[in-house]
Amino acid sequence: MKTGFVWHETFMWHDTGNFAGPLPAGGWLQPGQHSENPETKRRLKNLLDASGFIEKLVAIAPRPASDEELLRVHTPEYLAKIKRLSADPRGGDAGLFTPFGAGSFEIAALSAGGVISAVDAVLDGKVENAYALVRPPGHHAEPDQGMGFCIFSNAAIAGRHALARRGLRRIAFVDWDVHHGNGTQKAFWTDPAALTISIHQDNNFPPDSGHVTEIGGSAGEGYNINIPLPPGSGVGAYEAVYDRVVIPALRAFRPELIVVPSGFDAGAHDPLGRMMMTGEGYRSLTAKLMTAAEELCNGRIVMCHEGGYNAPTVPFYGIAVLEELSGIKSGIVDPFQALLGPLGQQALQPHQDTAIRRAEALLAGLQGAIAGRGRP
Repeated sequence: MKTGFVWHETFMWHDTGNFAGPLPAGGWLQPGQHSENPETKRRLKNLLDASGFIEKLVAIAPRPASDEELLRVHTPEYLAKIKRLSADPRGGDAGLFTPFGAGSFEIAALSAGGVISAVDAVLDGKVENAYALVRPPGHHAEPDQGMGFCIFSNAAIAGRHALARRGLRRIAFVDWDVHHGNGTQKAFWTDPAALTISIHQDNNFPPDSGHVTEIGGSAGEGYNINIPLPPGSGVGAYEAVYDRVVIPALRAFRPELIVVPSGFDAGAHDPLGRMMMTGEGYRSLTAKLMTAAEELCNGRIVMCHEGGYNAPTVPFYGIAVLEELSGIKSGIVDPFQALLGPLGQQALQPHQDTAIRRAEALLAGLQGAIAGRGRP
């Protein structure tokens, strides 16, 4: 099985400045390192290099997304703002919690274009699936504003490309980042050509976003599924979500491509999440998606990197996913699995089951929407 891999050193040159985690320094907050810094992404690439596993993946060269491609999701005014601030030696701020330095427009355009390159490689049959290790992330960026460290909505831009230029009629997004994928949701809110699914920690970020009642609007009503899980959810809860909501939704919708905004901040010990996922947990979810993709869309999956802020653990989550996508063992042993796997309440808990049952009820709405419109 051929798995593509998108990477460029320039992604690591996106500058988020000296912050105190996600907050600007000042007052009683001592300057330090921004939460969204290069380290977690670079460490994943470094582990691939050090182990030799990178040689078993098919390199996919990213290219910058064009203005036309970016404007399929973002407004002209927002695009002009990012270009203007990026040309300023002082940089600027794209929106809520989204600072950037000089030159970040070009890097963000390359990040979005890297996901497009991954989609094209999969659709052209050069690889069966692909992972885009891109930065800055994208799933919070809305049409007219950046948010949550995200400048351009990478997954949504690549999805729009697949629909507009590659002739696809149905695409699905399955976002497992710990934070709500509000940008992807907004990009396709009224569009029945896209099924948008977000599994996230309940009311983490953005505030008051990602409720189970947000199901899409107009012609897109029923095609947006949010699964907000209680803090402390572990592998058992996530596996139940996939078995009971995600996979049935995909089977009902029958996408021609599955795009996964792949944040690893639902992993245990992440500083910006309170979930308990593990490397083996991410491996399990990947296997479930691959089985569904083989049935529905010739195995076509594209994953694009989003969050994940615990530098020691994130590379091992990524390796588990890449091993599963490629069917190749890297020889790497996850040193954190023995520590995180036995954490208390990793099994599905009653209150988590209640939250999942609320999301299961959305399947009827999706099926009704599909039946009402007919299959394109």
